[in-house]
Amino acid sequence: MKPLAGTAVIGIGNEFRRDDGVGWAAIALLWAREAQRPLPAGTELARCDGDPGRLISLWEGRSLTLVVDACFPPVAQPGRTHRWCVSPGRIPYPAAAGRQSTHGLGLAEAWCLADRLGHGPGRLVVYAVEGADRSLGTGLTPAVAAALPLLARRIEGDVRRHDERTRRAGFEPWSPQV
Repeated sequence: MKPLAGTAVIGIGNEFRRDDGVGWAAIALLWAREAQRPLPAGTELARCDGDPGRLISLWEGRSLTLVVDACFPPVAQPGRTHRWCVSPGRIPYPAAAGRQSTHGLGLAEAWCLADRLGHGPGRLVVYAVEGADRSLGTGLTPAVAAALPLLARRIEGDVRRHDERTRRAGFEPWSPQV
């Protein structure tokens, strides 16, 4: 088995569905910030529409994957950000039938599929940003846009801490030993 290496930061969404574009907006902000504060080597920033095959190809072989996506709970506080982690051997439960998603299959289903196929990342961190508007149109609502700078700092912190642990240990955490 090939050792896991590097970090992928994936923004999921649709920039033409208002707040559903928060994942793409987060990646755009990280690209802009990287000019001043480069992320560690081996970090890939990517946008994805949420297609499970594309997600799997982006996170396959990575020791750490961070995903940013919008969520639309029944009683939303737009801009509120949730962070949850899935480590190897712990599979999230797929969303219930009738869930409110703009993607055909959700992130949890993609993770489960990748795990069963042996193509999942070593560790998955998900940032879900509560949105208010997923109607057709561009631009985030003010509350969601205001959450982006702090979200970018949190993601950069996760990536840098992972890189520091890797350098201290001499190998990628969560990577199977060869």
